[in-house]
Amino acid sequence: MRRREFIAGLTATVAAPPGARGQPAKQVRRVGVLVGLAANIDVPVAKAFLKPFREAMGKVGWVEDGNVHIDYRFGGALSDLANTRASAAELVALAPEVIYAQGLPATLALRQQTTTIPIVFTQVIDPVGFKLADSLGHPGGNITGFVTWDFEIGGKWMQLLRELAPKLARVAILFNPDTAPYAPGIVAAARDAASGVEVVEMRTHNDGETEAQLEALGRTPNSSLLVIPEPFTNGHRDHIVAQCARFRVNALNSVLGAVDGGALMSYTFVWDELVSAPVDYIDRILKGASPHDLPIQAPHRYELVINLKTAKALGVDVPPVLLARADRVIE
Repeated sequence: MRRREFIAGLTATVAAPPGARGQPAKQVRRVGVLVGLAANIDVPVAKAFLKPFREAMGKVGWVEDGNVHIDYRFGGALSDLANTRASAAELVALAPEVIYAQGLPATLALRQQTTTIPIVFTQVIDPVGFKLADSLGHPGGNITGFVTWDFEIGGKWMQLLRELAPKLARVAILFNPDTAPYAPGIVAAARDAASGVEVVEMRTHNDGETEAQLEALGRTPNSSLLVIPEPFTNGHRDHIVAQCARFRVNALNSVLGAVDGGALMSYTFVWDELVSAPVDYIDRILKGASPHDLPIQAPHRYELVINLKTAKALGVDVPPVLLARADRVIE
């Protein structure tokens, strides 16, 4: 299918067939989707997001361009969230019955546009701290959804790096401060679990800054990298993985697809489950439920993946105890 035809299919208006004249009109529901971590449909993260979403919608009886029409919009450039805000405004203007939002920037942008249209989010951290909800158990407004993790994940990531390298002395935490407003909480949790390991922030805004800092880290003995998944590191995933290989940096990188692309290790939620789980809330809202009464949920499963091929290339001997705990090993 040509890309033009595909995009047209996403935005086409559902029309009643000629034979339906004089018959009671079949109600077509309307849902909006803001894919906040992708600038367009061609980005791999967009395709990975939409596939399980559509499959989950079909499983609960919502047939796209059948009994439901879905309007799709996308985020913008990672250093400029203006397009994300514009996409949020466009979706709200279409007046869907519920909007599904991916990521914190998209959810915040939608909150600025409406306090009445129900919003179900995924891949958000600290929704109470960012004033998206009154509490996890009782959101209290028009927004609910599924978080990725809480700040304590920083401590878990640090623990895994210490298990991987018992002589670990220094961990750099990579993120873009412009696109990861929640980074300080993760950094603080990592420091709390450091047990004498030095923790430094590796702030970056572009590939040049990332490359220079990773080169310096690669020259530092007994050091490792922790990559915070966020819009910038998602968008620059392949460059970060490649530079870690180039400068021989051990990295725990939980960005979607990073470990399959050559990162040494990841520990994160199971992607398809987190993307498809909110469909239950979308279904319930379309059937009359209010997000006010739907508690914010966390992932049911996390997955530890170790890339032994990368470990061998870096000369890292993965401890057998850690290897035995892995949910998946890439050889």
